[in-house]
Amino acid sequence: MIQGMKRRVYLGLTLTVYAPALAQPKWWMDEPVCLIQTNLRETDSTLDVEKLARQVAEFPANALLFNMGGIVAHYPTRVAFHYASPHLPAGRDTFGDILKAAHSRGIRVIGRFDFSKTQKPVFDAHPEWFFHRQDGGPVVYNGLYSTCLNGGYYREHIFTILAETLKNYEVDGLFFNMFGNPSTDYNGNYVGLCHCDACASRFRERFGRALPEKADAEYARFMSDSRLEVAARIGDLIHRLRPQAAFLTYIQEHVDGIMSESNTAVKRPLPLWPYSASDNVNRARNSEPGKMAFNLCMSFIDFPWRFATVPPAEIQLRLWQAMAHGAGPALNMHGPMDQQDQSALMAARPVFQWHKQHEHLYVRQESAARVVLLGARQESYRGFFRILSERHIPFAVYDNLAWTQRPRSFDLVIAPFGAPQEARPWVERGGALLIAGTGSVPFDVGKPVHLWTNTQGYWRIRDHGLFPSLKQTQLLFMDGDYQEYAPEAAALLTLIPPSMFGPPEKVHVDWRDTDKPGLIMRTVGKGRVAYLPWDLGGLYYRHSSPAHAALAGDLIDHLLAGRRQLRSNAHPLVEITLMKQPSHQRWLVHFVNLSGHADTAYFEPVPMSNVEAAVEGAFRRARSVGLRQELPLEKDGAYQRFTLPNLRGYDVVVLEQ
Repeated sequence: MIQGMKRRVYLGLTLTVYAPALAQPKWWMDEPVCLIQTNLRETDSTLDVEKLARQVAEFPANALLFNMGGIVAHYPTRVAFHYASPHLPAGRDTFGDILKAAHSRGIRVIGRFDFSKTQKPVFDAHPEWFFHRQDGGPVVYNGLYSTCLNGGYYREHIFTILAETLKNYEVDGLFFNMFGNPSTDYNGNYVGLCHCDACASRFRERFGRALPEKADAEYARFMSDSRLEVAARIGDLIHRLRPQAAFLTYIQEHVDGIMSESNTAVKRPLPLWPYSASDNVNRARNSEPGKMAFNLCMSFIDFPWRFATVPPAEIQLRLWQAMAHGAGPALNMHGPMDQQDQSALMAARPVFQWHKQHEHLYVRQESAARVVLLGARQESYRGFFRILSERHIPFAVYDNLAWTQRPRSFDLVIAPFGAPQEARPWVERGGALLIAGTGSVPFDVGKPVHLWTNTQGYWRIRDHGLFPSLKQTQLLFMDGDYQEYAPEAAALLTLIPPSMFGPPEKVHVDWRDTDKPGLIMRTVGKGRVAYLPWDLGGLYYRHSSPAHAALAGDLIDHLLAGRRQLRSNAHPLVEITLMKQPSHQRWLVHFVNLSGHADTAYFEPVPMSNVEAAVEGAFRRARSVGLRQELPLEKDGAYQRFTLPNLRGYDVVVLEQ
C-alpha cells in the first residue's frame, strides 16, 4: 500500500483512502485549469471515449466535466433505485473508460451528478423521498419525478450511490447540478414549494408554523440551511473517501470550487449583462479566496435550442473575462464534441490555446484591487459594477463579510444599497465607505424625515468643487425612491421635487428648490462615510446617464483622496483588471475589449490603439503577452506608465517588480 493510505469502511464498502493527517494537494488551486463540459444525453453512453479524450487533449483542455450518475448513470451501477442508461451497452462502463482515457493524457475528470429527479419506480416505492405540491401530487417532467432535498433520497440514499462511485473510480472531483428544490420546471412553469412530510415537520420544528403558500424570508432561510446541511455531508464524504477530489456545486459553503454559469435565455429581461463572467468570477474568487471559481460558458441559446450556439464573440468575451479575474476558461456543450454547430468550439479554441501557451500566468492569481464592491440587489449592484469598470477603477466583489477583517487592505468599500451593521467598526478603524439607496445605514446620518417613493424630480448640484466632472451641469434627474433626512448646514446636493412637465407651456413653472439633502458626508471614528439616500446604481444601470456616472466617479475620487490604483485613457468598454501573483513578484494588467457588444448582439470587438495605463507602484519591466514585446515604462510620480500599442479582444501586460 502507498505510504499515507489506509483502509476505511463506509456504508458497507471497504475503501482505500489517503490518511487525513497528510496534507493533500489542491489541483484546482495549484494547476492551470481549462475545462470542457460535455453534458451528455442517455443516448451518449455509446460515444467513442478514445476519440473524445483525444479531442479534449488536442483542444487543448486539461479537465473534463463528464456525466456520471443521478438521473442517468453512465456506468454499471449496482445500487438499488439508481439506473444505468438504457443505451449503455452490455459490459460497457462509459465513465470508467473515459476516466482511463483522459487520465492517460493528463486530463482531470470531474463526475457530474444530478439528484433532482429520478424514475417512477423509486417514487412508487418511496413517495416520501419526493417533492409534493401543496395538493399532495408529485412534480413530474418528461416522466421523471422531482426529489426533495429534505427527503430520504437526498438525506440518505444518494450517499450510498456516492460511496459506490468513490470506491470504484479515481475521480478528480464531483459536481452536483440542480442542487435544491427548484420552484419552476424547465418550461418555466411554477410548481410551488414542496409540502412533503419531511419539509412540513422540519419547517414547523424550526419556525413553529406551517409551510407558507409562497416563499418568504423564513422559507428562504429554511431551504438555504437545508442545502448547506446536505452539502456538508457530501463534502465530508468526498473529503474522507477521496481527499484529492474536489467538491463542486453552485454554492460557496463546504465546497472546494464555486460553480457558476454565463448563459442566455430568450425571455430574459433586457438589457443583457455583458459582464456576466467577470461578475461571477470576481465575486467567487474574492468572497472565498481559498476556493476556485469555475464559470461555465454555456454555449447554447436557451433550453429549447441546446444545439444552437450564442455568438462566437460572446463565447470569447466570457472566457477572457474569467481568465482576467483569476479563473480558467470553461466551456459547456450538450453532447460530445462532434457538435452540429461548431462555432462555439471554433471561438473557444484560440482562447484555450492562449491559456495553454501562457498557463503560468493563470495560476494563483489574486486581485490587487483596493476598492471593494458589496453584493446587493441586482440593478443597484450592476450599476456600480459598470461605473467602476467603465472608469477603470479596479475592484473586488464580496458577498460576505470577509472584507471587514482587512481594514488596511482596502481604500474604499462601496455598498450599492444600504450597508451591513458590520461596516461600522470597520469604518471606525479608518475605512472609507460609500453607501447608496434607501436600505439600512448603521450610522447616525441625521434625522430621517420621510420616505419618498417613485420620485420624479432633479438633484441640484450645490458644490461643484466636489464634482469637477459636472462643472457644466446644474441638474441630475431623479427617478425612484428617496429617503429624506433633515437639512444639512452646507448641502452638497439637494432635491427639486416633482413638478408639472406638460404641456410645454407649463413645464416646471411650479418647481422649487429645497434643502432636502441628496448626499450626506460624515466622519465616523477614524473613517469617513458618504451616503446617497437614493438608488444611484439602479438609475445608472437602467438609463446610463453620464451625469450619474460622473457624480459617482467624482465622489469615489474624493473618498480615495485622488489615489486611484490605475489610470487609463482606455475606452469605457475596455475592462481592465489588476491582478497579482505574489510568488512570482509580478502584477498582471488584463485588458478585455467589450466594444463588440451592442444591444442583443455580440460582434468582433473594435480594435483599439495606443491604450495608456499608469499603475501605482514601482516596476522594472512591462511586457505585452499578446504582442510579444516589451513596453517602455515611464515614471509618473507614484505611478509607472506604459502604452499598449494595439488591443483586439484581449491582452495581458505583465509588470515585474
